[in-house]
Amino acid sequence: MLTSRWVSSAFASLLALSAIPNAGAALVFSSTGLLTSDIVAGVNNFRASLGGALNPNVTGSFGSGRREINWDGVPAAFAAPNGFAANFFNSNSPRGVVFSTPGTGFQVSGATTDAGVGQPAVEFSNIDPTYPTLFAPFSAQRLFTAIGSNIVDVNLFIPGSTTGALTRGFGIVFSDVDVADTTSLQFFDRNNNSLGTFFAPAIGGNETFSFLGVDFGSPVIGRVRITSGNQILGAGNITEDLVVMDDFIFAEPTAVPEPPTLALAMLALIAAGLGRRRTVPQPGSR
Repeated sequence: MLTSRWVSSAFASLLALSAIPNAGAALVFSSTGLLTSDIVAGVNNFRASLGGALNPNVTGSFGSGRREINWDGVPAAFAAPNGFAANFFNSNSPRGVVFSTPGTGFQVSGATTDAGVGQPAVEFSNIDPTYPTLFAPFSAQRLFTAIGSNIVDVNLFIPGSTTGALTRGFGIVFSDVDVADTTSLQFFDRNNNSLGTFFAPAIGGNETFSFLGVDFGSPVIGRVRITSGNQILGAGNITEDLVVMDDFIFAEPTAVPEPPTLALAMLALIAAGLGRRRTVPQPGSR
């Protein structure tokens, strides 16, 4: 007979089991440099760790491979000085990510080829004219930033849908990381439990590059929080540490798995035990 204490213990074990991500030891890839060529090897090593090919920007999940965002194909209508749509890369160009921020929105920097915009919006010079001396693109010409905040949350979906998804690894190329232990990626599982915070390497000087990528080995990441430096882009603000982003590289978003077989077995055992449970006769009763 299953006692109520045993049932409570089983339920607690089941809840604990469902909350534990099967992540194993995360592999961390990082590199810095004054030139784009200085970090290419680190970026490519992360791509190789994720495995598979670069998938096309279409709806649905390929189950393996990776997706990338280099911002350079963003139309001028969605680039600075215009705002950038948070769901652009799940709707206009499906890659399975939707952004959110405590700030007021997002911007993708302009390009010299943008009709009617041109040079004034390159590298966020529309925000402050000195920013092109601070930032540089890894893949020319566009960069990405939140407005009114240095925090971006990346929420994962099956590309082109509203169905939540998981990925095994996520990485970003940052520009102008000056201060150590500031710019970071914090990962969360499907139950919004933190999987850890990892810091991008710092490098002195302007127009520099820092890459950080983390591969958990299995799809356990449901959300990524990006902290870019410790300052917010704004007119007249040139205080350290202003940081912007370029290429996003992440494993193909895949479906959230059903509860583990062991958890289902425990549920069945609990249900069977409850069905057989009866009251223990008290002394003197019939």
